[in-house]
Amino acid sequence: MHRRLLLTAALAMALSGAACAQSSAPRDESGNPLEALTVVTDSGEHAFWVEIADDEAERARGLMYREPLADDRGMLFQFPDMAERGFWMENTPSSLDIVYIDDQGRIVSIARHTTPFSRQTIPSYGAAKGVLEVRAGRTEEIGAEPGDVVRHPFFNNAD
Repeated sequence: MHRRLLLTAALAMALSGAACAQSSAPRDESGNPLEALTVVTDSGEHAFWVEIADDEAERARGLMYREPLADDRGMLFQFPDMAERGFWMENTPSSLDIVYIDDQGRIVSIARHTTPFSRQTIPSYGAAKGVLEVRAGRTEEIGAEPGDVVRHPFFNNAD
């Protein structure tokens, strides 16, 4: 009986700790917790909190109609396959840097300082499985270049 009580108490503490850890993460506009993502460049590791767009509706909406992103925020678009990608800025009022990423988390290409409200397609110039959008100019500030690594559980390379 005493052993069962100890196991129950330990389980309750573990669940409580997990809930606290998740609740400490920043949240998006809808109250969903953001996920940690790291971009590794020659200048070091750069931490971001990202919203996840992993279904067609979320990927289509993206960052449309949104205020400019903070320096440590972004959106990670997750696709089920590796393919050439193309994004546009329709209904997006602030300039972004768009980072195309392969299935291993390596940056394929970066479109810097995209034009707000543009309907022009911005190609990936190579197959990508993920796409990271951050505030315009942020990738230059951290020294991100093609070949650098983006760490996140989606790419199976997070620590």
